[in-house]
Amino acid sequence: MDVKRKVDVIRVNPQDWPNGTPTQKEEDPDLGYDIIPAERYTSRAFMQLEWDRIWTKVWLLGGRSGDIAEPGDYICTEIGKESVLIVRQQDGSIRSFPNVCLHRGNKLRPEGLGNAEHFQCMYHHWTYDLGGAITRIPDLDTFPQGCPPGAALPSYPCAEWEGFVWFSLNPEVEPLDEYLSPMQQHIAPYHADRMAWTRDITVEWDCNWKASVDAFNETYHVQGIHPQLLWYLDDIHVQIDCYDKHNRYLIPFATVSPRVALPSQIPPAIHEIMVNAGMDPAEYEGRVSDIRRDVQLFKRKHGPSQGKDYSDLNDDQLTDDYHYTIFPNVSMNVHADDIMMFRQRPHATDPDKMYYDIWMFELVPEGEPWPERPKHKYFKHGDKSIGQVLDQDAFNLPTVQKGMHSDAFKGLWIGDQELRIRHFHSVIDRYVYGPDGKRPGDV
Repeated sequence: MDVKRKVDVIRVNPQDWPNGTPTQKEEDPDLGYDIIPAERYTSRAFMQLEWDRIWTKVWLLGGRSGDIAEPGDYICTEIGKESVLIVRQQDGSIRSFPNVCLHRGNKLRPEGLGNAEHFQCMYHHWTYDLGGAITRIPDLDTFPQGCPPGAALPSYPCAEWEGFVWFSLNPEVEPLDEYLSPMQQHIAPYHADRMAWTRDITVEWDCNWKASVDAFNETYHVQGIHPQLLWYLDDIHVQIDCYDKHNRYLIPFATVSPRVALPSQIPPAIHEIMVNAGMDPAEYEGRVSDIRRDVQLFKRKHGPSQGKDYSDLNDDQLTDDYHYTIFPNVSMNVHADDIMMFRQRPHATDPDKMYYDIWMFELVPEGEPWPERPKHKYFKHGDKSIGQVLDQDAFNLPTVQKGMHSDAFKGLWIGDQELRIRHFHSVIDRYVYGPDGKRPGDV
């Protein structure tokens, strides 16, 4: 690799943390080195295959449990052509069903959050209870055929996990716990329920949803479009772990990339990390190369007095980025003090567009007031900044998407640093083509 110095990264011993987030390195799967076809990102035929064999088969992230805490609270979310309601019931359970009136197809609610005693279509006032059953059809006697079959909206599987709600368009989907495995043990120690919403944004991007997932599944591009990150993370010593459906990488933070010379003074970004931990960089007498470990020790010692319980996290988790991709479309930058979660949703009809949901949650120290939930914001790429790093990705991805349409570009030429991308596409293969793989004539 193109590096300027050798660095020995000290990581925690997995045996020292047997009950927390697993840290052991998984054996890399042998996925070959074939080109990943560009048509996956541009073809409407492949987009339809994804809809038929992925989006309508898997579990999908719907929102946060705290947004539907009381009976009648609901989340209305969209995936492709479908609009879905997830509703808290009187008994505390949740139900999910399509956001559509069975009479003439009108949507019952706009996308977003709300509370309702029932769902009444504004068009003709057909009314449904919180479980989706029809409770009133005006002038029912003028419908000789009676109510639609079942007299209720079809029910979707839904469940809660770690303070988030999930749904599936597949009535025969496996249990959520089985689908998410082994993510439960990985994420639970962070106690996401102690973190409050601080950002809720949707941006329309001019690229395929997979191009966005790919961008967050490798650090190879850091030296390209994110050079400022080289001064506070190590993009070389990245541990990649691939599981059945999902994958992750572990990136050392509060350190400097081997691609750049070790600075004599604390870089501004690492200075900020130290301040956020409660340290005074002006009093720091150690070497820049020691800061990562010293931040870990400081947070371990002073976390309790700051109202922050890190007892379920290992030392590396006090500084590093544990980044997860939950198949198919959830990316998570998981840290001790915050979680950045991204939902990458396909456009309903255009493979060259997607919706990028940015959800930010920050740890609320014990004894401090819970902040007010931010209002959801929606805009198109380029209308507003979403932060330096994400802006860099956002401005790059449309040019990637356009380039994929070139006759000269046959597909992705993937290297070892991009193993997560290849694993992601191998899971796509499994859903789209089945256990026998792609056959002649398949898209």
